Amino acid sequence: MVRLELPIIIVNFKGYREAIGEKAVQLAKIAEEVSVETGVTIAVAPQYVDVFRIASVVSVPVFAQHIDPVVPGSFTGHVIAEAVKEAGAVGTLINHSERRLILADIDGAVKRAREVGLVSVVCSNNPEVSAAVAALNPNMVAVEPPELIGTGIPVSKAKPEVVTSTVNVVRKVNPDVVVLCGAGISSGDDVEAALKLGTRGVLLASGVVKAKDPKKVLLEMAEAAQRSEG
Repeated sequence: MVRLELPIIIVNFKGYREAIGEKAVQLAKIAEEVSVETGVTIAVAPQYVDVFRIASVVSVPVFAQHIDPVVPGSFTGHVIAEAVKEAGAVGTLINHSERRLILADIDGAVKRAREVGLVSVVCSNNPEVSAAVAALNPNMVAVEPPELIGTGIPVSKAKPEVVTSTVNVVRKVNPDVVVLCGAGISSGDDVEAALKLGTRGVLLASGVVKAKDPKKVLLEMAEAAQRSEG
């Protein structure tokens, strides 16, 4: 299992045109530049088909956007944990609001990730779900109210009680699970606010992927993370 230094910024490329193929590689290289300049861990989560090409040319952690709770075999169209690991991924998102799973499948995916040595980041939408997920022993839980995703309105400011409640319940259920937050994170101030609420990093997408100057935004976020650790 790869050990990732905290705090961490995970940039989800989703299926945006700005982050497919060669554009995805260039964005990953920007993340690498900022990570080297600041010393802050910045991970990227590209489309499955871009995992190998990105992992082959950058040193930053690469995450799959999803894995299915199945073992290698007759599973056409499924995303196999071993496959993304072989492609160079060190971790995976699970249960993103745009790729929801039932609890039993979240459990299965977390176990599959653990079996092959992938870091698991399970997304949740509120403190109650976060508590249930923490009991499954993933490496990280990322709380993201779906109504704020892609809005530019950060959960750390709009609904800080969701973040603090999640941090508290997860600590009670499983203190080994790292809490991240996402939804609307688009600036250094948003990252700083998230870390001050007790999280150890952020999961974001359009705030960087669709930015006019992704490096400027990502550098601002990484510097905010540095300040919060100081």
